[in-house]
Amino acid sequence: MEWWLGYAVIGAAVGFFAGLLGIGGGAIMVPLLVMLFEAQGMPKEQIMHLAVGSGMVSILFTSISSMRAHALRGSVRWDLALALTPGILVGGLLGSSITALISTQVFAGLFTLVVFFAATNILIDRKPKPTRQLPGALGSTLVGLVISFVSALAALGGAFLTIPFALYCNVPLLSAIGTAAIVGFPIALASSIGFIAAGWGQSGLPPHSFGYVYLPAVLGITLASVLTAPLGAAAAHRLPTKYLKRIFALLLYALATKMMVSLW
Repeated sequence: MEWWLGYAVIGAAVGFFAGLLGIGGGAIMVPLLVMLFEAQGMPKEQIMHLAVGSGMVSILFTSISSMRAHALRGSVRWDLALALTPGILVGGLLGSSITALISTQVFAGLFTLVVFFAATNILIDRKPKPTRQLPGALGSTLVGLVISFVSALAALGGAFLTIPFALYCNVPLLSAIGTAAIVGFPIALASSIGFIAAGWGQSGLPPHSFGYVYLPAVLGITLASVLTAPLGAAAAHRLPTKYLKRIFALLLYALATKMMVSLW
């Protein structure tokens, strides 16, 4: 029972931050899942893959709740989301396929680098030139591919790259957050398919696994996250997010470092 409670607590935090900042929540979810999976005695060589695969499937459901909440408030740039999607689908499949071929320790190192980059982006909060615009179709496709490929390494919904990119192109903050919530769905879909396929038939996986996806964790996280994502979206439209972003970035540094030390 304590494991289900742990999954629900993770899901509640993930859902709130998904709605607040447009993120998928993997940067929080994966280190915490690694801790729970270690405590449950799961095979160490598969823990990282199971945590990221389960995280990606959970993001599928979290992103639906988050993007619905932002869409109802009119804070989505649908043209940008559609332009990024073709590259996102390809990048997610490539990223998840590559991660299945590397060891847990290397995977943990790559995850930590990606999360540190994401946290630094949040802290820096750079401002764009006022004349900069969105790229054309080819440029958007390439940007989507890079966002999705890197996101697959860390079970991220892509917001840590999508939001800075949108702001760089002078998309308003709330529209950037709402668009990132939309973009999180195709990233999670492509990556989830990749992790299920990569783990299919692997020996030693815990019961109730579907490839590199641990279904009890997905269920517990999803049930809690879909309830708290609308609360986060509402808070994004009411609260100044500057200080929350900084606290969140520091939390990412701490969790990723703790996880890497544990797996190494």
